[in-house]
Amino acid sequence: MSDELAGTAARDPSDGLAVLESAASTAETFGIPLAVLAELTHRCPLQCPYCSNPVELDRGSTELTTAEWKKVLSELAEIGVLQVHFSGGEPTARKDLVELVQHASDVGLYTNLITSAVLLTRDRLSSLADAGLCHVQISFQGSEAAPADRVAGFKDAHRKKLEVAKWTRELELPLTVNAVMHRQNLQQLPDIIQMAVDLDADRLEVANVQYYGWALKNRAALMPTFAQLEETTRLVEEARERLKGVLTIDYVIPDYYALRPKKCMGGWGRQFFNISPQGKILPCHAAESITGLEFESVRSNHSIAWIWQNSAAFNRYRGTGWMPEPCRSCEFKEVDFGGCRCQAFALTGDAGNTDPACTLSPVHQQIFKQAEEESAAGVTRFLYRNFAGGTLEPTDDGA
Repeated sequence: MSDELAGTAARDPSDGLAVLESAASTAETFGIPLAVLAELTHRCPLQCPYCSNPVELDRGSTELTTAEWKKVLSELAEIGVLQVHFSGGEPTARKDLVELVQHASDVGLYTNLITSAVLLTRDRLSSLADAGLCHVQISFQGSEAAPADRVAGFKDAHRKKLEVAKWTRELELPLTVNAVMHRQNLQQLPDIIQMAVDLDADRLEVANVQYYGWALKNRAALMPTFAQLEETTRLVEEARERLKGVLTIDYVIPDYYALRPKKCMGGWGRQFFNISPQGKILPCHAAESITGLEFESVRSNHSIAWIWQNSAAFNRYRGTGWMPEPCRSCEFKEVDFGGCRCQAFALTGDAGNTDPACTLSPVHQQIFKQAEEESAAGVTRFLYRNFAGGTLEPTDDGA
């Protein structure tokens, strides 16, 4: 894709894509991603304590307008993006969602809706399907109403999610169940797997919480024990074998118990970017947590392709040239590309340090021990995610 775009730019040097053939870019070999996450809003009726949104949420008044999002979607299609995943916050909080899905479909983009589902009616879901929506992902906080609604901080959320999942299949839309797992709901995993089967889902994502942003604030209440993780892995492997051809199961383990870092987002600035509600182009959901990096916006004078290829933030941790030791000499540096920069920053204060998930990190054992201690401490109270900066879960006595 980058060669094709560079050829186009060569024919029209005034075009914003001309920079793709710039010899100064360290990203020449990284073509435009095939899929992009569009975070339409940070508004959400749910208050999940592990939300992947930043702690500093974008206000509704700062969000891209309908016209701006349409321009973005057209530009994504023009530069070779094939899929757009509408997310948030809660994307259905946008009154123009049907219009945006229709525009995305009109310009040839595959559309996926990642939703809590609690704001959807059957008529609106039908309108989204008519507009060209291709796939629905519904997040579930558990398999039982009371504990699931407690995690969501929203009454009757679980019942509503089940209802929308049923409508999704009635409208013949593919369905993925997103199950975010942590110490307080891992015991429900067998029932969650069965729930996904009963809902006729195509895919189940068993995603252990990743500890950035809101989840980092709630780590002590969410961190699973090592024994829980081992049992979870066993259950997933058994279910994958048993349900082969019926349900595809993706599995993400928590970094704190890993031996090597994950290839986070395919490597910083290599395979993925997302667009924030304000229009910032980010290499991952949590990137704005790294202080000192400035992220370009679609509201700037630069094209999306220019930002992807040439912005300082994307090139800061791209490839392997930025790596310190022991990463620089590691045989896996072209496999995991250094792991997660946001996690390195959150746990060591420097995004350029070795990801603590790696056993070669000098703080790996400390982090592993901390995870074990927090998982055994018995903390259960959540700090709910909201625009006020978080609200502590009420206690039984109302405190």
